[in-house]
Amino acid sequence: MRLTVFWERMNEQFGKGYAESVAKDHVLAELGGRTIEQALADGEPAKKVWQAVVATFDVPSRLQ
Repeated sequence: MRLTVFWERMNEQFGKGYAESVAKDHVLAELGGRTIEQALADGEPAKKVWQAVVATFDVPSRLQ
């Protein structure tokens, strides 16, 4: 998954402004206790990060 696709899905799921807040502030257990921003900065693949988002939030199947 490309990073641009990741952010498109984040924006569609949460809305543009809130997606940025979720990425910055929400700590995900699936990412080892890191935020989305931290995991991406650490080099985690966007697909793995997106899978953690799907596991944590109620994401519609069309976005999974």
